Amino acid sequence: MPAVKQTAKVATTVSLMAMVALTPGAAYAGGRGDDGNVGQTKQHGNSDGQGTLSATAGAVVFDLSKNGSGGSAGPVTSTTTWTPPACYYAPKYTPDQLKKYLEPIWGAESTGYQWDAEQRAKYVDGHPYKDFNKDKAGKGYWWDSYVTKGREGDPGALDCDKPIFWVDEGQAPPADVREAITPEMLAKLAYAEIRVPSTKVELAPAGTTKVNLPTWAWLDTAKFKPVSVTASVPLLGVSATTTAEPVSLRIEPGTGDAVTYPASGVCEFDSGHIGEAYAKGKSDETPPCGVEYLRSSGDGSFKLRATITWKIHWTGTGVTDARDLPEGTFGATQDVVVQEIQSVNR
Repeated sequence: MPAVKQTAKVATTVSLMAMVALTPGAAYAGGRGDDGNVGQTKQHGNSDGQGTLSATAGAVVFDLSKNGSGGSAGPVTSTTTWTPPACYYAPKYTPDQLKKYLEPIWGAESTGYQWDAEQRAKYVDGHPYKDFNKDKAGKGYWWDSYVTKGREGDPGALDCDKPIFWVDEGQAPPADVREAITPEMLAKLAYAEIRVPSTKVELAPAGTTKVNLPTWAWLDTAKFKPVSVTASVPLLGVSATTTAEPVSLRIEPGTGDAVTYPASGVCEFDSGHIGEAYAKGKSDETPPCGVEYLRSSGDGSFKLRATITWKIHWTGTGVTDARDLPEGTFGATQDVVVQEIQSVNR
C-alpha cells in the first residue's frame, strides 16, 4: 500500500475529536465511542438553507456542493454485487485522547483483569507502545475503526476488528489493514453519498395516451448533468472526488402488452440528451425513445418505470487519471393511463 502523504500541516494544539465537533448538526455515523462500543461517533453537517452542502463523519469530510439535491433525489445502486465499504480505519485519537478513552474502561474493571492487563501492556508498558505514544504527540495519530453511516447493521461493519494502532505522520498504515483510509477508500465512501435526480420522463401524449399510439419519451436534460462528491481527510491532506454521469435510460412499460422504442427499452444518451421532445408534425414518425401500449389500462393505470444508469469514476490525491467504480442505477415509477382509442388527431 503506498504511503498516505500529509500535504497540509494541522496544528498540534487542535485535537482530532475537537476538530470533528466544530461542525454543527446532528446525524449518525459509526466507530468506537466513549463507552467502547461500536457506533458512537457522530456525523455532523453544514447547510446553506437549501440543502446539505457538507458533512463530517469521524475524520472524513464530504463536500456535497456538487451533489444531486431535492426531495426526489436518491442514491445509486451498484449494477454488480459490489457495495461501498461498511467500515474503515482512519485517525481518531491523539495520545492524550486515547489515554482519556481507555483508562476509564480499565478503571471500571468491567472487561476483566486479563484483558485490561494486556491493554496496559500494549499501550502503556511498551509492548509495543510506551505511555500512549505521548512522546510522538503532533507526529501522528491513533487510528481506529468507523462504521459507514447507514451500515450499522451490515455484517461487513464487523470486518474492522483490529485493535487501535498508531500511524506516524506521512507513513502508510500497516499493510495488513485493507480497510485503511486511502484516496481509493475515500472514493468508495463518496460513492455511497452520491445522490442523483428522479427519473420521471416527459411523455407525449402527456398524462393519458392511447392504445396502439407510439408515445414519445424524453428527459429534461437540464436535470441530468454529472454530479460529484468529494471525500477528504483534512488531517492527512488526502481526498478523492467521485463523479456520476448519466449514460442510458431503461423504460419498462409496466405491462407485457407493450412495445418499446428502441426494442431493447434502453435509450442511450446522445449529445447530452436522452430521447427527443415531441413536436407538432411528428405523429407519423417513430420516436427514438418511447413506448406503445397494446391494450388499455382499464379503470386504472400502468406503472411505467424509468431507470437511469450512471457511469461512475473517481480521481484523487496522487491519481490524475479517472478510475472506474461499478456503474449505478436509480429509477422511479409513474402512472400512465391508456385509453382504448385507435387513433387520435394531434
